[in-house]
Amino acid sequence: MRHKFISKRYWKDKSTPMGAVDELAKKYENVIDLSLGDPDQNTDEGIIRFAFQEAIKGHTKYTDFRGDPELRDEIKKFYKEDHKVDILDEEIMVSTSACLGMYLVLESILDIGDEVIIHAPYFTPYYQQIELANGVPVELETLEEEEFQINIEKLEQTINERTRAIIINSPNNPTGAVFSLDTLNKIADIAIKYDLLIIADEIYGAYTFKDDFISMISMHKIRDRLIILNSFSKDYVMTGWRIGNIIAPKEIISTCQLVNENVVFTAPSVSQRAAIYALRNRKSIQPPLIKLYKERVLYSYKRINNISWMSVPEPKGTFYLYINIKKTGLSSEEISKIILDKAKVLTIPGNSFGTCGEGYIRIACTVGISELEKAFDRIAKIKL
Repeated sequence: MRHKFISKRYWKDKSTPMGAVDELAKKYENVIDLSLGDPDQNTDEGIIRFAFQEAIKGHTKYTDFRGDPELRDEIKKFYKEDHKVDILDEEIMVSTSACLGMYLVLESILDIGDEVIIHAPYFTPYYQQIELANGVPVELETLEEEEFQINIEKLEQTINERTRAIIINSPNNPTGAVFSLDTLNKIADIAIKYDLLIIADEIYGAYTFKDDFISMISMHKIRDRLIILNSFSKDYVMTGWRIGNIIAPKEIISTCQLVNENVVFTAPSVSQRAAIYALRNRKSIQPPLIKLYKERVLYSYKRINNISWMSVPEPKGTFYLYINIKKTGLSSEEISKIILDKAKVLTIPGNSFGTCGEGYIRIACTVGISELEKAFDRIAKIKL
């Protein structure tokens, strides 16, 4: 938007196809929304009740700058119990969402012009978050025929003297890919070889459907250069609570805290109390959620592959499906618009997730199977 009172950095249009489709959908009625990854399930009642009771008790004030000590202790226990890893208290910071956590990290580690590698297709905000922190985003293409794993040779060719960090997102939004232990080990070796930081966005860690999730925190050889981002949004269906955490070397955590004091001061106290309950009760809260979304994803996978002009690989993780529409010969934005226009189903064009996303659309299986059935029945009737 060009305006004398707007920073010139924002004069150039930075809107995405994702935002454009959302605006377009408002012109239609009876739309089935498969666009944004906001689960339709409500937060577990136990979490809500506990947070309410804690608010009544007085947990409505600022917390410690790095987060409620009780929550930090539960995060330590989680990593010890689930990943067999010891984490020091000074390596933990509670953040107002993983999105803000990513910005705090980037602001803390980047000098002007430092490059950050992001494997594409990527979570849309990464690109501008890097730019906001005065960095330069560098896309690394991943391919469906390689199961969207990072090609290590291509990764090494992308590195230069300005490369500062690599962002790793597994399980991945939008592709649903889950990186193998071999891939993760090779990435770790590259980071050591070139003295790079690894920022691992692991917010979908609960949602793996074939193999157990491997957190990079278990790779001791890179602990001195590893930053982990977590969120309660997806793993506990707490998107509106805006709560996450950062695990990193203590020097980086101290800097993130300093930056955060000038942004939001502390994470919401009531949300932090809710997160304590979520972690303590994860073994009863999470299994039904995982089962539900796995059923939806597998149902959608079968329906998609029965539509002649669509295909999708077998799901590995998350509740997204990244659908190949290259047979149509049309662009991802054109197909997304046709599906909205003719089937009243809202999807996201693949080019929202980087230049290599062309030829794909993404759906989020965040509605029930009855709604998914309606959506695919409508899509199947489209003649191209």
